[in-house]
Amino acid sequence: MLRAIVNIFRIPELRNRVFFTLSMIAIYRIGFWIPLAGVNQTQMVEAAQKASESASGWGKFLDYASIFSGGSFSQSTIFGLGIMPYITASIIFQLLQSVMPKLQELKREGAAGQAKITEWTRYATVAMCFIQAMMWLKFIAAQGLIRPEFMSPGALLVFYIAGVTALTAGSVFLMWLGEQIDKYGIGNGVSLILTAGIIARMPNAVTWVWDNFSTSQQSMSGGIGILGVLFLVGAFVFVVAGAIVITVAQRRIPIQQARHTRGRKVYGGGRHYLPLRVNHAGVMPIIFASSLLIFPSAFFGYLQSAANASPDPASWWVATTTFLNANFQMGEYPYIVLEIILIYFFSYFWTTIVFSPEDMARQLRDNGSFIPGLRPGPRTAEYLETVVERITYVGAGFLAIIAVIPSIVSKEMQIPFLVSSFLGGTGLLIVVSVGLDLIQRIEANLLMRNYKGFFAAQTQSRTGRTTRKPSGA
Repeated sequence: MLRAIVNIFRIPELRNRVFFTLSMIAIYRIGFWIPLAGVNQTQMVEAAQKASESASGWGKFLDYASIFSGGSFSQSTIFGLGIMPYITASIIFQLLQSVMPKLQELKREGAAGQAKITEWTRYATVAMCFIQAMMWLKFIAAQGLIRPEFMSPGALLVFYIAGVTALTAGSVFLMWLGEQIDKYGIGNGVSLILTAGIIARMPNAVTWVWDNFSTSQQSMSGGIGILGVLFLVGAFVFVVAGAIVITVAQRRIPIQQARHTRGRKVYGGGRHYLPLRVNHAGVMPIIFASSLLIFPSAFFGYLQSAANASPDPASWWVATTTFLNANFQMGEYPYIVLEIILIYFFSYFWTTIVFSPEDMARQLRDNGSFIPGLRPGPRTAEYLETVVERITYVGAGFLAIIAVIPSIVSKEMQIPFLVSSFLGGTGLLIVVSVGLDLIQRIEANLLMRNYKGFFAAQTQSRTGRTTRKPSGA
């Protein structure tokens, strides 16, 4: 492993790409120290902390949004929206590709069509930035978090113009950083920026555990003991290992290539595999389920507040709204059951959109390949659909477990969601998938230049075999 890391810096091109990627991520993190003009940062941090500690829907939204923005909502900086508008626009266009014939035609055109879709995604990102920035600034103004000198009508207009411009420019700049990493760095720039924002929240979680640690076995009120720390560490290792396994897990379907005879030579006839990912939907089901569950908790909280504030509230109405608001909070049984149902639904929904058994069967037939024992065409498509349905059920079950672990741990151990979020959920799956992709990219660069990579070094350490010293690039 250490030799593979050293080999990275022996290759000039790979070394430059790694340093360029690190420099772009450093610029990304520097932007979080540049606040928006006119916002009272002290009151902003206090309001965000109170909302996050409460069980309100807005507090959940802040915790969820901080995954994509690196926690900058509590600081209200120029990178406050993070890369989330671009991700939202990309998801929208990916969904539209399955229902709009125009986008389907562009997708079939290859690189030229994909470039056009990417251009439209950028325009949609700017529109999303304007909408989200205006909503965020209006919330800040409604909560009285603006400095007094910006409260006059003329100064308030300047505040909105400057704020929307800064937030939009910040998100567009992050999108540009991601493209530069794709071009001059390791690649997968947007995902690396998103991962950097998630990992940046980890020191705050470690700090909370350190500040609230108690040496006694029974943790103090609002704190955590030795057994609790051991449980968090063990659960983190176990969940990360499980996330890695399910991310790389595949269902391999044997594929036989037809033989072609041309003169005295025979072509084809090889045997290979069609890999189908167990977790084909990735983190999208958890993102959709978590986003939708924000609205019921916020709606029931609003109903309870309206019922309690009514001049002559009915006892049954107050009891009903109180019951609904209490049972649809994070960690409660109805909330968990509804979250699991939504994850299963969106797992099948997203897999149906991104994977088409008919298209796969047609591609196999056009390439002269077939599944042994199955006729090409509809029979192959039916078989692929059955396999995908079964492995999606297993993948959705794993996603459901990963999604509910943070809320259950947070509720049962009485620890902030900031700490328990590293035991599962969207953030963990993003970090694991991006980390595996980064290792595979570096591995490919090392092997291409006749160097042993990470996996080769691990294989050699297990088998104890020695190989000839590789030559330089």
